Amino acid sequence: MGLGLTYRIENKVKLKKVISLQIDNRGRNPKEYMEDSKHPVIDNYLIKNSRYPDLNNVNRFLSEEDYDNFLRGYLKKNDVLITLVGNGIGNVTMVPDTNCVIVQNTLGLRCNDKMLNEYLYYFLLYKQDSIKQFNRGTSQPSIRKTDLFSMEIPLPEINTQKKIANILSSFDDKIENNNAIIANLEEQAQTIFKSWFVDFEPFQEEEYQESELGKIPKKWQVSSLDKMAIYKNGLAMQKYRPESEDDSLPVLKIKELRANRTNSDSDRCTKEIPSDILVENGDIIFSWSGSLLVEIWTGGTAGLNQHLFKVTSAKYHKWFYYYWTKYFLNQFIAIARDRATTMGHIKRSHLKEAKILIPDEETLQKMNKIMDPIVSNLVNLGIQNKKLEETRDILLPKLMSGEIRVEEAIEVEEM
Repeated sequence: MGLGLTYRIENKVKLKKVISLQIDNRGRNPKEYMEDSKHPVIDNYLIKNSRYPDLNNVNRFLSEEDYDNFLRGYLKKNDVLITLVGNGIGNVTMVPDTNCVIVQNTLGLRCNDKMLNEYLYYFLLYKQDSIKQFNRGTSQPSIRKTDLFSMEIPLPEINTQKKIANILSSFDDKIENNNAIIANLEEQAQTIFKSWFVDFEPFQEEEYQESELGKIPKKWQVSSLDKMAIYKNGLAMQKYRPESEDDSLPVLKIKELRANRTNSDSDRCTKEIPSDILVENGDIIFSWSGSLLVEIWTGGTAGLNQHLFKVTSAKYHKWFYYYWTKYFLNQFIAIARDRATTMGHIKRSHLKEAKILIPDEETLQKMNKIMDPIVSNLVNLGIQNKKLEETRDILLPKLMSGEIRVEEAIEVEEM
């Protein structure tokens, strides 16, 4: 079944035939970084097969002087970026609407008048497995531009490319809108949490008592993270190999936690694992080694790997142990950074040393009524995003291969 219009699956060209500009900074790393600069550096860790990189996670910026002299060609909105070196080889994204720069292990691509940048992005997303097979690295994974440019890409007419890109980007629009709502809800929740437990703003008129943390509202208690919740460590999942694909679950590691999803590259474990390390949507996961993260997991059922905690409590609501754990995250990151080990981490003793405040029961119930709906929305939006991603990823190969028509994909999009 074809795409209709003038699309013919046999009409293919080599990638190099549709590229008008390469932006390749190898050997030209910038020298100076300025925190107050308006030129974010798109490092490889920001390129992770999402339509645009998350600029909130940028930690380097280029000075105005270096920005003027550094690039061979300036990046423009929707130029396609692909990682050439490192564990994320082949990962793609597009340039957001900002004056950013790329590092030397990233290639920027701009299409000529035969192809839309957005169409190229989705094609490279579709061909991830093939691109990663170009790996020729010895000390670290890497791909050559010559291999990349030799790939053949279907070349429908521009109008059809635009329709394909619009269908797929409509899912990304919804995902990005949900992510904006999630970010707003997170900011609201953390502001409320700080006003309650740090500034005591709603409790200024109450009586106070002395505690090891200073003056706190009367009837409140000082406790610790380890007493508030159960921090269940995952297992070394290589010991729980599945006997078959049907018997398996994806393994949740730090990589999956960061992306809030598993994929075909994720390790697999048997379904016959202890129930307390089985992870479901809405579970709170705390990566305590390497990259320290505290997240609400919405990536589906998975098996919890070692170096991650599943945080639960029989007594307190989810928001309570989630935001208290997040409250100490920066402190834990600093502890892990200072540890003289190959992989920084925290110990359970640090959970015991992390002192928290527990309000009286009446106050806590009032807090639950405010915070529970926020966390429920965070979980629901995360699950919505996963379903949108799954639908987009099902349509992607079918559209690129010509298996379904554009009109049929539009019907799926509108359901």
